[in-house]
Amino acid sequence: MLDVLIWLIVLVASTLMFRYAAGTLSWKAPNLVSIVYYYSFLLSSFIGALLIALGMDDYYMIRKLFRPEEYRQIGFFVVSFVMIVFPLAMVVVSRLCGFEARQEFRAYLQKPLSPLTGATGDQVFYAFLALSLLSFAAIAYMIWKTPTIPVFALLTGTDESLAALRIEASRHFAGNVLVRNIFAITLTPLLSFIAYLFAELTHEWRWKLLFICLFVGAVFVNVYDLAKSPIFFYVMMFFLIRIYIGKTRLSAVKLALYGGVGAAVLVGMYIVIQGVQDATTFLSYNKGPIGRMILAQIAPTFLHLNLFGEALPFLYGKSLPSILTGLFDVENVRSARLVMAHVFPERIEDGTGGVLNTLFVAEAYANFGYVGIVIGTLYVAVVTQLLYIGFLRLPKNPLFLSLFVYFSINIPRTLVGGFTDFLFNPTWVLLVALFGGMALWLRVQGDLRAWFATKRRITDEG
Repeated sequence: MLDVLIWLIVLVASTLMFRYAAGTLSWKAPNLVSIVYYYSFLLSSFIGALLIALGMDDYYMIRKLFRPEEYRQIGFFVVSFVMIVFPLAMVVVSRLCGFEARQEFRAYLQKPLSPLTGATGDQVFYAFLALSLLSFAAIAYMIWKTPTIPVFALLTGTDESLAALRIEASRHFAGNVLVRNIFAITLTPLLSFIAYLFAELTHEWRWKLLFICLFVGAVFVNVYDLAKSPIFFYVMMFFLIRIYIGKTRLSAVKLALYGGVGAAVLVGMYIVIQGVQDATTFLSYNKGPIGRMILAQIAPTFLHLNLFGEALPFLYGKSLPSILTGLFDVENVRSARLVMAHVFPERIEDGTGGVLNTLFVAEAYANFGYVGIVIGTLYVAVVTQLLYIGFLRLPKNPLFLSLFVYFSINIPRTLVGGFTDFLFNPTWVLLVALFGGMALWLRVQGDLRAWFATKRRITDEG
């Protein structure tokens, strides 16, 4: 009963602080911070943490705990700590930056879409056409270097396990992983959003045609390995794009309709990909899609807390980005992979086990203990809120809006994926450098063109 009371108090306090930091938690106007609250914390972490603390989870991962009663409580208090400290840090950042979330987010929604400053239509189109050709080449490279494309195997029929094919496609990729992850899997969907926004802004057929080609490529890279979540997140990003430019207005009826369609598609994917046909699996709170949402993401946090410092030694930075560990000739390891290998070694042996991703503080703990949880929570909260403030204050053009929507979905996903990605994420760094550099280059080109035009006019008049 005490756990329930603590859970309710934490829920109310956390909700109020998240609403202040976000400006609104309305489902009709989602934003980066509200998605973090609903998806990363409430749905993926906090509900499941209470069930585990109460011993009501009956979940296969939690059965692997030793001294379960002790670590059920430790895990619950760690998640409750994050639920309070994370939004509190965001509120402090907002106050220090003079950020009025409600007013600034509302103003951003009402602001019209604008073109890139200083650039001509042809310059912009050919620049993004070149990037699009690069992403198509990366997709071809990904297909070439992947042993078996799971979606092709599904369409043509195969006797192999689709789950095993998924792991093989990910872990046995024979090419450069950064080329695949950045230029194919990440860049293609992002370019499709940019092309869509330019098509809406200019109404030019060339942008519409480019968008169609990029859309096909984006759908492929989101379903090629039969992972269930990427295509859903891609669709969510499209909805956000349309909400932010005023093309879509959500209502309770629309939300119910879209949710029903999404649930039906998800059930279909479970049936086709994983062969699940038992109806009780879909209705059970600890199995199937529901169990995947409320327990599968948070249960590994309890395993991390239980294993590291007990059965496994602390990593002391070994799971930091490989670019950092390589400087000290230290082998890079991810805590989520170590936990999978320790708890479910049979899955590693038969090729169906990957990693047990979970709330970011688990990896912080695996490296630096409880100090890592405190510092990691503060650091990630500050980074998240600064990104939110920064994007709301940038010009609302197709490039920056697409990046804003990309981070609005991928920050929440990364929060339940790991901690070290917030220290150095090559994909994020390259995207910001690439599109920031492109915006700067186009701006300089426009300024130089204006300067030469002014100088020529002065010369002619003289």
